[in-house]
Amino acid sequence: MDIDLDQVLRALSHPDRRLFLRACRDAPRAAGELADLSNLAVATVSEHLKVLRTAGLLTLDKQGRNWFYRTDPAVLKAARRGIKDILGD
Repeated sequence: MDIDLDQVLRALSHPDRRLFLRACRDAPRAAGELADLSNLAVATVSEHLKVLRTAGLLTLDKQGRNWFYRTDPAVLKAARRGIKDILGD
């Protein structure tokens, strides 16, 4: 899988984005649930989620009338490979 590593690293540069990514790793989460995890305004959370989606780190799934965010493990693995390539590991 090819990713834009620069875009992924920029998306990971904010601590709240990393928090949201971890929260969505094990179970799908609604935007409201993610907003409750931080002290940010809902509009700010929405912007952070957009950055994570644009980088491919989060996917958005519709279940009934609700939308849920989920971490894309393939993108995380590709990012890990890209970082390992930089480090020489």
